[in-house]
Amino acid sequence: MEEAIHDACGVFGAYLPGEDAARVTFFGIFTLQHRGQESAGIATEDEEGNLHIHTGMGLVASVFDEPSLAPLRGPYAIGHARYSTMGSSMLCNAQPLCAVDLSGETIALAHNGNVVNAAPLRQELEHQGAQFSSTTDSEVIAHLIARAPGKTWDERIRFAMNRLLGAYSLAILVPGALYAVRDPWGFRPLCYGRLNGGWVFASESCALDTIGAQLERDVRPGEVLRIDEQGSHSVQGSEPQERKCLFEYIYFSRPDSVLAGRRVYAARLAMGERLAQEYPVEADIVTAIPESATAAGIGYAHASGIPYVETLVKNRYVGRTFIQPDQRLRDQGVQMKFTALTEMIAGKRIVVVDDSIVRGTTTPHVVGLFRRAGAREVHLRVCAPPIRFPCHFGIDMPSQWELIAATRSVEEVRKAIGADSLGYLSLPSLRAAIGREDTGYCDACFTGNYPVPVQMELGKFALERR
Repeated sequence: MEEAIHDACGVFGAYLPGEDAARVTFFGIFTLQHRGQESAGIATEDEEGNLHIHTGMGLVASVFDEPSLAPLRGPYAIGHARYSTMGSSMLCNAQPLCAVDLSGETIALAHNGNVVNAAPLRQELEHQGAQFSSTTDSEVIAHLIARAPGKTWDERIRFAMNRLLGAYSLAILVPGALYAVRDPWGFRPLCYGRLNGGWVFASESCALDTIGAQLERDVRPGEVLRIDEQGSHSVQGSEPQERKCLFEYIYFSRPDSVLAGRRVYAARLAMGERLAQEYPVEADIVTAIPESATAAGIGYAHASGIPYVETLVKNRYVGRTFIQPDQRLRDQGVQMKFTALTEMIAGKRIVVVDDSIVRGTTTPHVVGLFRRAGAREVHLRVCAPPIRFPCHFGIDMPSQWELIAATRSVEEVRKAIGADSLGYLSLPSLRAAIGREDTGYCDACFTGNYPVPVQMELGKFALERR
């Protein structure tokens, strides 16, 4: 359970003429709950130009109910589901966050990603008189836009984009309009579509499917998309330098989402097929660690001809509570998260497909779970190449010294986790499974080749007040 890595957030926006967009936004961020479970919020603007906002700690369904949604009037809305990658998990960091420009107009902003130069930008903005109420890089972006030179919001956003380094997919609410903005590298996903004569946008297309919207396309890297009464208007905010996150396909995105025209489920199926080609083994059954590796496990089974069998039942709500287990339950570890179906495992040689190995603290317990259930052999196959470097672009990943593959060979990792064999998907095969073998993806966590210069000392709490 300590193994998990987390994406930053899910963002959503809606302009629905004649409707209260907050209700649709609620279902949008509810669908994006897998991207963040720490806090949630919605901001709206009504027909008179009044801004309304509600945020709270916890899951979307616990933050909002009918009484809290009722005041969120108006056809414009943005929403956010947060997992903290910069700034602690506390109410002041719940989004959307607001900033006031020099003329007194207020903007609200929701952010998915990480800005690696947030610390010097915040210091600069504080010298200009900006007052901060949070410890997140997201509020840095909001103040930077609010104080940027320019006669229009388009100009201000474009100015801010040329100052920001790192990952940012943004939902921005300004007087009389919404903006969907994506950094020039396109690290984190963002798409938009049509609904009932209006427009919606979201971190993933699954949120559009939930509300019955028609997907148009992805927001392009570096694009600034304005949505208002006149429709949607696109300008290029900065020159695209496409480096989309490979882990969106491996782990973060829902399997029913479409990223860059590729269904995530199909990509994971192909990862499993290529794992079978690269690392075949004699076995009785193939299984997978639910749920992000399930499609890859099925793909491995198809390609290998070995039957796929479900062997673990997941308690999908473990890890989504603020109630800490006592030491006895904490010691249960993996048993709290998974229950083994011993009848399916006992006496079998098993191929176990997983999405990734990070610290390597949980994986030995998973292998042990299969052995205690009677498995004769446990062969681990991993959809991601060895993770050797931390991410600075919106993934809450351990420091390099904590990554098990950073200082160990594959054989040393195999011994540490106790598997009979271990195979990592190669980077070329991963790219091929996604359907694009070019350089338009970020592979820094595997190779150390960061597309943006990073401050290596930058941490999750870099903006916390001392």
